[in-house]
Amino acid sequence: MVAISVMQRVSRRVAQIRRYVQTETQRTRKKLMKSLEEIFDLAASLARGEVKSLTEGGVKAKVMMKQRQIWARVAAYVAQIMNSIAEAIDEREIDEQLAELGRLVDEARVRASGKTEALGRA
Repeated sequence: MVAISVMQRVSRRVAQIRRYVQTETQRTRKKLMKSLEEIFDLAASLARGEVKSLTEGGVKAKVMMKQRQIWARVAAYVAQIMNSIAEAIDEREIDEQLAELGRLVDEARVRASGKTEALGRA
């Protein structure tokens, strides 16, 4: 079984969502909400401390408080996107929000990678 880190799953979901936005509106809205809900659940579980460690590049590292705070920001931003989609769908605005979400996830990955690289060298 191939181990996929939570951050890779989130990054992959963000990429999938961006592709979905370019298709039919109603069908997209349903898929988008489902994918965003999955991202929200993963980010919220990291923020709440339900996930104790992450594996990145084959190295397991404990999730630190700063990382939990970053994932709380990701979860909050996902909730905002979901609210905006529930109210009205504006593809351009959603694409911009998803780009920002991608940036936040990348920031969390970089911080986690820094931690795992430091642990790998120790």
